[in-house]
Amino acid sequence: MEQELTARGHTLVDFEDPADAYVVNTCTVTAVSDKKSRQMIRRARRQSPGAVVAVCGCYAQTRPEQIRDLDVDLISGTGDRMAFLDLLEHAVREKEPVLAVDQAMQRRSFEVLPAGGMAKRTRAMLKVEDGCVNFCSYCIIPYARGPVRSLPVREAAEQTAGLRKEGYREIVLTGIEISSWGQDLKNGESLIDLLEAVSAQAGDMRIRLGSLEPRTITEDFCRRAAALPGLCPHFHLSMQSGCDDTLRRMNRKYDTNRYKESVELLNVYFPRPAITTDLIVGFPGETEAEFAKTLDFVRACGFAEMHIFPYSIRTGTPAAKMEQVPKAVKEERAARAAEAAAELNRSYLSGCVGETYPVLYEQEAGGLWTGHAPNYILAGVKGNNLHNQVRRTKITGVQGNMLVGELEETDV
Repeated sequence: MEQELTARGHTLVDFEDPADAYVVNTCTVTAVSDKKSRQMIRRARRQSPGAVVAVCGCYAQTRPEQIRDLDVDLISGTGDRMAFLDLLEHAVREKEPVLAVDQAMQRRSFEVLPAGGMAKRTRAMLKVEDGCVNFCSYCIIPYARGPVRSLPVREAAEQTAGLRKEGYREIVLTGIEISSWGQDLKNGESLIDLLEAVSAQAGDMRIRLGSLEPRTITEDFCRRAAALPGLCPHFHLSMQSGCDDTLRRMNRKYDTNRYKESVELLNVYFPRPAITTDLIVGFPGETEAEFAKTLDFVRACGFAEMHIFPYSIRTGTPAAKMEQVPKAVKEERAARAAEAAAELNRSYLSGCVGETYPVLYEQEAGGLWTGHAPNYILAGVKGNNLHNQVRRTKITGVQGNMLVGELEETDV
C-alpha cells in the first residue's frame, strides 16, 4: 500500500508528523493486538483531528462495529487493497465516512500486490499466498482471511526477477499460511515447486521463508530445498504445543512425533539451521502435566528462538467455549516457558561463536552496523557505510541476543 500511494503522487510522513490521512493496518491474532490497534487509531485521531483515519486488516474485518465506535472515517477489511486506497482518496476529498467490509469466506481469487520493501529496507516481501482453511480451534484468522488463494508460479518468478533488478539483497516469501500454497491451483504444484522457480530468478538474492507447518517438511522438500544456493537455513516451524492431547484440542493437524520428525529432517539436510517456533501456553484444559510435557519437548527440539503467547480468547472460535485456564496460571506458565526459551537461545548463540557468516547489513545503531546472518540471527560489527552490503563476518562473541564479530576482507 505504501508503494502504491507513493506511485499515485502522495507523500509519506512519519507517524509523528502532521498528516492528511492515516492508515492503520490492524491485527486480531490476540486480544493484545486488538488493544494495540485501538490505541493507534486513537493516537492518530488525537494527533490530527481533521485528518482522515482509515482502518483495514484483520481486526477491522472481524469486528467492524468496534472500529466504528472509534470515530473512524474509512473501515475496510483484508480484501482488495487497491480498492481500499481508492476509497481512502475519496474519503480525503469528500469527507464522507465509508464502511466497506466484504465476506472473506466468499473470496476465490488472489490479489496480486506489488512486491518490495518499505523505505530503506534491504529485504523485499513477496506475498505468495492468502487465506487459511486449517481452522485451528483457537484461531480467528480463517474467518478474517477466507480460503487459500495462491500467486501462480510464473507471476512469482517475474516479481522475483524485478526485485533482483531493483537491488534487493534478500526476498521473503510471505502469506497467511504458505504451507498451503498451491492447494487452490489444483495442478499438483506445492511450495517446493514455487521455491525452485523463485530461486531460478533470484540471482544472488537470499531467499527466506515465512512460517511453515510441519507437514511441509518432508524428505523430498528438504532434499530439493537444500540444493538451492540462496535459501536461508532459518525455518519458523509452527508448533503451539508440545503435548499431543493439547494439540488435539487445538485441532492441529500433526502430533509431536511428526513435528520432531520435521526438526530432525531439517537438521540432517541443513548445517545447524535456526529452527524457531510459536508456543501457546494456558490453552483451555491444559493441565500442569501437559505443560510439563511441552517444556520437555521444546528442550528436545533445541529451538533457536521461541515466540510465547498466553492463550487469548477469540470470540467465535471453538476454544472460546472450552473450560478456561486462570489468567494467573497462564502468566506463570508463560514466564517458565520464557526461561526455557532464553536458555535455548543462549545455547544456539554460543554455538555460533567461531563461525563465519555472510551478514546482510541494514543499519547503524549504538556504534555498530547490524544485520542478519542467513540463520536470521542479528549480528553487529564496527565498520563504515555497510548498508545493504553482504559481508563475511567472523563471529567472536555474544552480546545480549546479538552476535558480535569482525569483518573479513572479502565481500560476498
